[in-house]
Amino acid sequence: MEDMETAHEECVIEPIHASVNVSQLLTEPVGSTRRYEFDELADPEDRGRVQGKVDLIRSNRSVLVHAALSAALKLECARCLKPAKCPITFEINEEFFPTIDATSGLPVKVPEPGGFTIDHNHILDLGEAVRQYALLSVPMKPLCRPDCAGLCPACGKDLNKGRCNCPPETDPRWAALQALKKKLTRPKRRTAVKKKTSERK
Repeated sequence: MEDMETAHEECVIEPIHASVNVSQLLTEPVGSTRRYEFDELADPEDRGRVQGKVDLIRSNRSVLVHAALSAALKLECARCLKPAKCPITFEINEEFFPTIDATSGLPVKVPEPGGFTIDHNHILDLGEAVRQYALLSVPMKPLCRPDCAGLCPACGKDLNKGRCNCPPETDPRWAALQALKKKLTRPKRRTAVKKKTSERK
């Protein structure tokens, strides 16, 4: 019991990259915890950094990962195609299963196939989990600003800098209604009425 209380109290914040060796954590009592500061590139194209705190907790069968992360990604505006800063925040709550017993060195059967695993060198790689959770947090259509006017679909001019000279685009679905409107608003022609005079007998 004292060992578990000591393990809970041992919570030192250290810098961490996408991969961390958890061999020592796997040999410690259940409930042992490590806390890290996470700071890593979002992707190889340097579209921003992912930062935050990561907690690793030893369970009876795995390492539980809880992370609270944020990033300011450099994306492309969905309307004007210019660079757009996209701040995102997300949390990771996942279970990473060891594939090798840290004490005996024998293979361990993963209880949930297809889940996240710790490799044979006891390396826990957060990269794929961070990538998946970050992608789920990115908006479908990132914008450089909420009122971005976008590009003219005809000439391609940036409408944030002013209007272009293209005629307004009409929705083809309204073509029949527009034709009816023109027909109804068309001025009627005046026709001369000839009066017939009746002959007196």
